[in-house]
Amino acid sequence: MNVMKNRLLIASTLIASGAGVTGCGLQSIPKSKNAVDAAYAEVTNQYQRRADLVPNLVEVVKATAATEKETLEAVVNARAKATQMQVNLGDAESVRQFQSAQASLSSALSRLMVVSENYPQLKASESYRDLQVQLEGTENRITVARQRVIAAIEEHNNQITIFPTSITNNFIYHYKPLPQWGSDKDVKTLEQAPKVDFKK
Repeated sequence: MNVMKNRLLIASTLIASGAGVTGCGLQSIPKSKNAVDAAYAEVTNQYQRRADLVPNLVEVVKATAATEKETLEAVVNARAKATQMQVNLGDAESVRQFQSAQASLSSALSRLMVVSENYPQLKASESYRDLQVQLEGTENRITVARQRVIAAIEEHNNQITIFPTSITNNFIYHYKPLPQWGSDKDVKTLEQAPKVDFKK
């Protein structure tokens, strides 16, 4: 009888300990950091996908609308800056600069789309239409990926700043809250997806 009671006591203690471990952040804090890293990797992957479309888009536009040299140069320069940017997720200024560079490319592409509307031959080009579709799809993926980054950062920051998991972070992990994406109003205003209207 005593053996049975001891086993039940041990089992109860193990269950309680397991619940304590999962509830105190030993597992959830690293998982939340991993989720941030994965979300960031996805958004940078989508930004790179967009950057990879730019050279072909510029060449197709240049072939028909060579007079739009200034707009094309703005796109090329914005792409160069965006692809050179490295971001430190723990540094608010680094995040702001990264977002600003991506926003500048979005803005330059948007202007290119508007200019392209003045060239019926360009709009009729199958290559141009295909690139437009790919660009629109990529912009949508960027929007989704950015939302995931924002949600992952919010969850991670909650894990490391809200009791009881904040205690574990303070004593074991020592993570600092990450700057939130989209918190800078100027960057948020700039970073609008290029509007591609197929109805015109």
